[in-house]
Amino acid sequence: DEDLDRRFDIGHETLRGTLVHLIGNMEVWTDLLYERPMRSGAELLAAARSVDGLIARLDAVAPDFAALARRVRDEGRYDALWTDVLDDPPREKAYGGAIAHLLTHSMHHRGEVLHLLHRLGVPDLPEGDVLSWEEAVRRGLA
Repeated sequence: DEDLDRRFDIGHETLRGTLVHLIGNMEVWTDLLYERPMRSGAELLAAARSVDGLIARLDAVAPDFAALARRVRDEGRYDALWTDVLDDPPREKAYGGAIAHLLTHSMHHRGEVLHLLHRLGVPDLPEGDVLSWEEAVRRGLA
C-alpha cells in the first residue's frame, strides 16, 4: 500500500491513482461503446483497495473491450457512428476513433506505470510494447 500510494511528480501522482484512472477509462469507454449503463466508479474505488481488486476489474473489462473491438472490425464498422452521451451536448463519434483513443490512452498510462514501478525499484520490468506482451502471452508468461 505504501508503494501504491507513494507520490510522484508525473501523471496521476501515484501508482494506485494511475491504475484507477487507466482501468476506469477502459470501463467507461467500453460501456459507452456498448451503449449500456456505466459501471460503478465507487465500486472501482473500492476494488482499488487491493492489487487483486484492481486486477479483477481489469480482467473483467479487457476481454469485454477486446470482444467489442473485434466485432467492430469483423463487421467493418470502424467508420460507423455511435453517440457519446457523456459529452454535453451528446456527440456522435466513430467506433474506430474511440477504439484508437482507448488503445493509445491506455498505452500512455501503461508507460507511466512502468516508469513508476522502475522508480519504486521493481526489477526485471517488461518493455511494455504490444509485441513483447503478445510474445509473453504465447509463452505463458502473462
